[in-house]
Amino acid sequence: MHSLDVARSLASTLAQQGRGIATRGAARQPAEPLELYDMEGCPFCRLVREALTDLDLDVLTYPCPKGGDRYRPLVEKLGGKQLFPYLMDPNTGVAMYESADIIDYLYREYGGRPAPGGWRLRARTAASLAASVPRAGHGLRARDAAVPELPLILYSFEGSPFARLVRERLCEMQIPYLVRQCGRDQWQDWVLPPVRNALEMEYLPTQRHRQELMARAGRVAVPYLIDPNNGEELFESERILDYLDQHYGR
Repeated sequence: MHSLDVARSLASTLAQQGRGIATRGAARQPAEPLELYDMEGCPFCRLVREALTDLDLDVLTYPCPKGGDRYRPLVEKLGGKQLFPYLMDPNTGVAMYESADIIDYLYREYGGRPAPGGWRLRARTAASLAASVPRAGHGLRARDAAVPELPLILYSFEGSPFARLVRERLCEMQIPYLVRQCGRDQWQDWVLPPVRNALEMEYLPTQRHRQELMARAGRVAVPYLIDPNNGEELFESERILDYLDQHYGR
């Protein structure tokens, strides 16, 4: 079952046409993480997450699946309606709806450049809609789960088919989490860890969180979950999903 989920998630990644994988970095980093009220399976939220990976911006994600009762009412209280994505920037006081407006803001404020013209093409939205199809509603509807005292930490990048499975589960369980972006910024990042090992390839990451992950865990593989509530740290999407179900599922 898990292998089938991975295959479907890979189909979603292919539909994204390479977006949400590489990073070109931000001109400056925010002092505090951005806050995104998000549905993992929503194509408009996906566009924003692709931009965040491209800009190498960490984000504190508050999942708002359909039927969710934790953060959806808060978004309505803050902004006047339950519409997603909704971005709050504690560094500037800016809060906004609409994926196109959020993307323009991120590139202007942190990228030091206008949003690429491709972000404004209808084809981009169509590709994001297509990326939702293989997942058949995963990451859209709430399931009952406990709330951790502290947000979890997930080393991820938007286009990772393995990290997507974890983000879907976190969204459905309405568990907040901090994304530490691990977008690829050199050709060696595109070589899968098992291939690197088989080739005995020396791997020296240059992206900031890949370096951090190497120092922390001795290797770079995405996703990597840290639960600061009990000190657990795990690689591998299947293990992480089992952990979430066992510790926070009801």
